[in-house]
Amino acid sequence: MSDIHQESIIGLDIGGTKTRGIRILDGAVTDDRTTGSANVQNVPVEEAAGRLEELLSALSASDAGTVIVGAGGIDTDADAELLRRLIAPHAPHADVTVIHDTRLILAAGGADTGIAIISGTGSAVWGTNAAGQTGRAGGWGYLLGDEGSGYWFGREAVRHSMDRANRGWGTDLLTRGLLDYCGLAAPEELINLFHGAAGRHYWADTSRVVFDTAYTGHGPSLAIIDAGARHLAEQAAIVAARIGVTGPVVLGGGLVTNQPAFQQSITGHLKRCGLTDIRVLGQEPVYGVLQLARDKAIA
Repeated sequence: MSDIHQESIIGLDIGGTKTRGIRILDGAVTDDRTTGSANVQNVPVEEAAGRLEELLSALSASDAGTVIVGAGGIDTDADAELLRRLIAPHAPHADVTVIHDTRLILAAGGADTGIAIISGTGSAVWGTNAAGQTGRAGGWGYLLGDEGSGYWFGREAVRHSMDRANRGWGTDLLTRGLLDYCGLAAPEELINLFHGAAGRHYWADTSRVVFDTAYTGHGPSLAIIDAGARHLAEQAAIVAARIGVTGPVVLGGGLVTNQPAFQQSITGHLKRCGLTDIRVLGQEPVYGVLQLARDKAIA
């Protein structure tokens, strides 16, 4: 048994775009730092290792007794072990726990049980009940799914634009906004850019075009937002049925917390699925480490 008030604890939230790290001492956050993504699904292992070394050194992790890491793409024990090996040399005395980043969302929302929906560069849904049973839906990565994520919205905008071009229809507001963002003259040029050097972070950033045009009342953009929200709500309903909970549902991730229209659409679909206790995360997910550390101390 550890004591949150007697040891130094390091918390990491490793997302698709950035890595946030905090140091907790005597139950309070004493340092808070950010670097680029150290997720090995997004950057080479060597790059991830370098960023983790830099961040953990800055947080003085060498004397930490506990490191709790939430990361996207932790789908197997092997995924967790790889990340643990990258961290261990820089926190040699620590007990390193690696979890999926959706667990940070739930904890940061002040809930021990319930369902977490995360939507940022990628997306996933995870939940747990009082008996410790867990369930998950989505989060398969951008090539297989990640519906309702930033990348998904960017891809849907490209698909919308190409469909209009195929039909011989004129350039609408969403297509014009996307072309301006990408610095292109015609929709057909999107094909080469999409399959070329522009990576998934680039296309995740284009999600802002969908939301900007939606706020003008553009129908197709509103429909894309609604479709993404529906996908995530349906995944939450799958998790709820699997583990037998009805909430709370905590919404987190950069996309969902910064886009009110997306929040409202997800909330509406969740309620239609019978999930009515809905919370939008009010703090960074990494602060869920405080709750997880307390749970760990009690266990």
